[in-house]
Amino acid sequence: MNLIECTAYLAVIGAGSFVLGRMIPLRWLNEERFPFHSFRFEREGSLYDRIGIKRWQGKLPDMSRILPGAMPSKKLGANPASRLPIMVKETCVAELVHGLLCLAGLYCIALWPGPGGATVSVLYAAGNIPFILAQRCNRPRLARLGRKRQAALAKRASEVQA
Repeated sequence: MNLIECTAYLAVIGAGSFVLGRMIPLRWLNEERFPFHSFRFEREGSLYDRIGIKRWQGKLPDMSRILPGAMPSKKLGANPASRLPIMVKETCVAELVHGLLCLAGLYCIALWPGPGGATVSVLYAAGNIPFILAQRCNRPRLARLGRKRQAALAKRASEVQA
């Protein structure tokens, strides 16, 4: 019975966190500030290349593919310069939601005291960590690409004015 309660709880917080993630105003999130900025040890995302994230991150379930109408597309489209800042903010949303899920999963210890609840909580957190790592890997790359696009646009604009 405790496993069923934990499973139901985790399903509810998973669905609720999806709704919460869609409701968070993107302007509240700043990729340059804690906890979203790249830490020195992450080396602007290159740490994740060392752990081989590119081999497995594409295999993670992606809500933009599962619910394409409810999530912004990850394709840059015709105007990549305008899409990149939104994509960077979306990595912040995803990281925040998965981090909160890790914390909320600890409630399984109260629902199922003892090793069962602790095991479910640890497994649930371990299942969310790859999603957090993927966001922390992708955000610096997207931000760098956005800066390059902006610089190219500014250069073209100055050439046209000259």
